[in-house]
Amino acid sequence: MKRRRGLRWWIVALISCGTILNYLARNSLGALAPQLKGVLDITVQQYSYIVGAFQLAYTVMQPVCGFVVDRIGLQLGFALFAAAWSISNMAHALAGGWMTLACFRGLLGMSEAALIPSGMKAIAEWFPARERSVATGWFNAGTSIGAMLAPPLVIGVSLASNWRFAFVVTGVLGLFWAAAWYLIYRPPERHGAITPQELAYITAERPVMPPVRASAREIVTSSRFWCLAIPRFLIDPAWQIFSFWIPLYLHGRGMNLAQIAMFAWLPFLAADLGGVLGGYLSPYLVRRFGLDLVHSRIAGVSIGACS
Repeated sequence: MKRRRGLRWWIVALISCGTILNYLARNSLGALAPQLKGVLDITVQQYSYIVGAFQLAYTVMQPVCGFVVDRIGLQLGFALFAAAWSISNMAHALAGGWMTLACFRGLLGMSEAALIPSGMKAIAEWFPARERSVATGWFNAGTSIGAMLAPPLVIGVSLASNWRFAFVVTGVLGLFWAAAWYLIYRPPERHGAITPQELAYITAERPVMPPVRASAREIVTSSRFWCLAIPRFLIDPAWQIFSFWIPLYLHGRGMNLAQIAMFAWLPFLAADLGGVLGGYLSPYLVRRFGLDLVHSRIAGVSIGACS
C-alpha cells in the first residue's frame, strides 16, 4: 500500500463524511415534516412523539453503543452501526402513519447514537492531544454540513419524485459510507498507508501504561463528567429545535417546500463556521496567552457560552 503523508487528516475527513451522512439522515424528517403532516395526517402532537422516540432511543443508546464499539472494535463497530442507521432511515419509506414512523425513528436513534462515541474514539487513536480540538472541530463540522444539506437535497428529491424515495436516497448514501469505512479504517499501528514519522508523532505522547477502564459509578460521580454533561444538556434543546422544528415553523409562516429548502439550511452554515473556528481557538489561546491545554479548552467553551 502506498504510504501517504498526513494520513490522520484523511481519516478525520472520512469521519466527517460519515457525520455528514448521519445528520443528513437525521434531518430528513424535519425537512419533510410539513409534507408528512398532510400526507400521513399527522398532528403536531403526534409529530412531537415521533421526535421524542428518536431522542429517547438516542440518549439511552449512546453509552451502549460506546460499550459495543469498544468490545468489537472501531472498524467493524462503526461500520455496523452506520449500516443500521442507513437501513433504519430507508425503512421510513414504509411508514403508513405516525406510530410506524415513530418506531422507525426510534431504530434510527438507537443506531445513530454510535456516531459521537465512535468519532471521538477514532480521533483519540489518530491524533495527539495537542491536535484533538482541531480534529474535533472538523469532525463536528460534519454535523452542521449534513443538517445544512438536508433541506435542499431531501426536499429536492421529494419534489422530483416523492417523500418515500427521499428517505431511500439518504439511506443508500450511508450504506456506501459504511462499506468505505470498513475497507479503509485501521488504527494507526496497523494501517499500511501511514508513514513511520507520522506514527511516531501520533504515539509519542501516549502513556506507557494503558488507561484503566472506569466503572459507571465512577463516571457519574466524577465532576469532569458533569462539566461536560451539563453544557450538553443546555445546548442540545436549541440544536434539536433547528433540526426538527424549524421547517414546520417556516411552513406555518406561509412558506412552501421549495422556499423552506432555500432558507432552512442557513443556521447550520453558521454552526459550521463556529465548529471549525472553535477547534482552532484552543491552540490559539495556548500560543497567544500561554494557557495550558485544559484551561485553553475551558476558556474556549466559556467564550462560546457567553457569545
